[in-house]
Amino acid sequence: MGDTRQVVDGKENQTLGPLRPAAPGGGAESGSDVAAGRRSGPVPRPRRPWLRPPTQDPDAKPTQNPDADPVNEVTPAGPGDADGADEVEASGSTEPTGPERATKARRHRVPFAHAIRVSPTRLAVGATRAVHRWSRRPSGQLTLPGGFLLILIAATVAAGALLVPTTVRSGPTIVAATPDVTAPPTFAPDGPPPAGTLPPPDATLTAPPPGLGRPADTLASWAAQTAPKVGIAPVALQAYGYAELVLAQTNRSCGLSWTTLAAIGHVESAHGQANNAQLGSNGRAAPEIIGLPLDGQGGRMLIRDTDRGTLDQDATYDRAIGPMQFIPTTWQEIGADADNDGRKDPHDIDDAALAAANYLCKGGRNLTIAGDWWNAILSYNDVRQYAQDVFDKANQYGQASRS
Repeated sequence: MGDTRQVVDGKENQTLGPLRPAAPGGGAESGSDVAAGRRSGPVPRPRRPWLRPPTQDPDAKPTQNPDADPVNEVTPAGPGDADGADEVEASGSTEPTGPERATKARRHRVPFAHAIRVSPTRLAVGATRAVHRWSRRPSGQLTLPGGFLLILIAATVAAGALLVPTTVRSGPTIVAATPDVTAPPTFAPDGPPPAGTLPPPDATLTAPPPGLGRPADTLASWAAQTAPKVGIAPVALQAYGYAELVLAQTNRSCGLSWTTLAAIGHVESAHGQANNAQLGSNGRAAPEIIGLPLDGQGGRMLIRDTDRGTLDQDATYDRAIGPMQFIPTTWQEIGADADNDGRKDPHDIDDAALAAANYLCKGGRNLTIAGDWWNAILSYNDVRQYAQDVFDKANQYGQASRS
């Protein structure tokens, strides 16, 4: 094929210059210095004119700028510095070492942290511009409206959780107990009836020693002013007001008003005047008020005798007794002694009113809530018309007492 040094891309007639020796600075072209038995000199580094240090007088002392940044100070590279070797341009076949190299080759040290030191303002501006550019792309045009929509929905849900009540109060389930109720009454949708004028809050509720008078007498002045307005005997009005004061201290969360007790007393016995009875000065009805037998006739419940006739004078069937018309079993459970005479008497309006108040407030009821008020009245007598009559009368007493 001829001389292989003349072959370039299949052309033998191209003239090429001789190749540089692999180990310049000594040794024949036909072999290396190692083959010749001599130790080769250092290999020169690639030429980098832009890194060539300025020519300085060896005898001149280097000058230092007092304002120069110590971070960017030009420092000489030591003899053993590998990085400095890359910055040195070799001339000839040998590389200067020691002081010559320190004078001839210098490098510029720049800390990495200095390269990324950016002020917060520039970072914020850059981030804003990047977001703006991204928002003009198709992906940003789809993502940004969706993000704003999610934020709006979250804010609406949070506002609704704060403004919408957590519970919804519902009215009671009205169930007629007797078949003779043909038309449902019109229940008031606005809650329990309004309370009347309150008894004096500073009334003494500490019971006096037995035999020294009834505690309800402390409300005599209030009852004397309110009784003519509502048409209730003062002795009965004192019993209702005293029961409200007792419950305000013993069961404050119930919120019972004397108007509710008065309305029940009116519907049940006309405040202790049913069957031609009269209330004495001590609050006891005479003669005793005893209802019809609960024998299941005439729409009445069927309750056979439970007290052997002790309270209702009937050993066959139970009967409702007293001004508030308790059946014997209920009285044995809830009876009270409000007149401080040492016994629980269902025929005494003081005892009966306080027992009725305790009964209405059972189960943690709050009678200022419409549902609890209606449930309390229906638990007393589960007849819709009865509950409506109590509501109407309590509403009348509340309005009249405030006139």
